Amino acid sequence: MAINLQQAIDIGKYLVTQRLLGRKRFPLVLMLEPLFRCNLACTGCGKIQHPTEVLKQNLTPEQCFAAVEECGAPVVSIPGGEPLLHPQIGEIVQGLIERKKYIYLCTNGLLLEKSLDKFKPSPYLTFSVHLDGMREWHDKCVDRKGVFDTAVQAIRAAKAKGFRVATNTTIFEGCDIQEMQEFFDFLETLETDGMMISPGYSYEWAPDQDHFLQREQTRALFREILTPYTSGKKNWNFNHNPLFLDFLIGEKDYECTPWGSPSYSVLGWQKPCYLLNEGYYQTFQELLDKTDWSQYGRASGNAKCVDCMVHCGYEPTAAMDAMQPKNIARSLTTVFGK
Repeated sequence: MAINLQQAIDIGKYLVTQRLLGRKRFPLVLMLEPLFRCNLACTGCGKIQHPTEVLKQNLTPEQCFAAVEECGAPVVSIPGGEPLLHPQIGEIVQGLIERKKYIYLCTNGLLLEKSLDKFKPSPYLTFSVHLDGMREWHDKCVDRKGVFDTAVQAIRAAKAKGFRVATNTTIFEGCDIQEMQEFFDFLETLETDGMMISPGYSYEWAPDQDHFLQREQTRALFREILTPYTSGKKNWNFNHNPLFLDFLIGEKDYECTPWGSPSYSVLGWQKPCYLLNEGYYQTFQELLDKTDWSQYGRASGNAKCVDCMVHCGYEPTAAMDAMQPKNIARSLTTVFGK
C-alpha cells in the first residue's frame, strides 16, 4: 500500500473543500526547504550552488511552522539540501506531525540510519530516500561511490524500526531500461511503502546539462520502462496517482499547476515554483496574487517550461483530475493496489 487510507481520505476531503469554496489556486504539497546545504554534489542538482552565506543558513522550527500554517497544504515535502543536516530536524518533524501534516522527509540516506533516534514512527511521516537506480548508476548520478549501499542499509534499518519509507527516483537520458526495471524489482524486495519516479528537470545551476529529457523523449522512455507495469506483468508499488503515470507515458495531456507545490526556504517563497528561481516573495499570498501565472506552464510558450513533466508541477493537476467521477476508481489503486 503506497498511500495509507487515512492520508487518501484527508487529501480527498481537502481537494473537495477547495473546490466547494471556489478556489482556483491552492497548494497541495508544500516544498519546505529548511536549508540548502548537502553532503553530496549531485551533477543534476543546482541547490548547493547558492552562495556560502546562504548555505550556512537554516530555517528555525518556528519559521517552518509559520510557513506550513500560512500555506495550509495537507502534505509537506522536506527536501534540501540534505534535511538531516539540520540540527533541529527532529523538532521540525514532530511539530508537523502534531499539526497532522503528511510529511515526506527527502534524504540521500547517508545520515538516515544514525538519525533514526530523532524520530518516532508515525502514519504522518515517510522517509523518501533518493535512489536513481542500481549501485553503479546511482553512485554515478550522485558522484560518489558507496552511496547506494549506505542508502539501502538505511532503508532496511528504518523499516526494521517501523518507519514508513518510500524511494524517489529521478530518471535521466541515458539510463538503461532493463536495468531500471530490475531496479524496481529490487525495491520491491525492500518492502518499501511506495516508489516515486520523475523525469529530471534542467536546473539552470546544475553542473550537468546534457542528460535532461525533452517531452517526447520522456514519454517514449517512460512508456518503455513502465511496459511491464502497464501490461499487468508487474505490480510495482508506486506512490503516485496512476493518472500521473498515465501523463508520463503520454496517455494524459495535462497542463502544469505551478502553485500546487509552492516552495519555502531561507530566502522566502520562491517564484514561480520549486523548479524555477526568479526571485522570492515574503508571504504565500503575495506568491499567489503577484505572480503572473500566464507566463508559466507549457501553454505559455515559456522555454523553461516546455519540456518539464516533473511531479511537483503535474501531480497536483493529476490529483484534481482524480476527483472526476470517471477517475475515482482508478485513483484508488494507489491505496488498494491494481
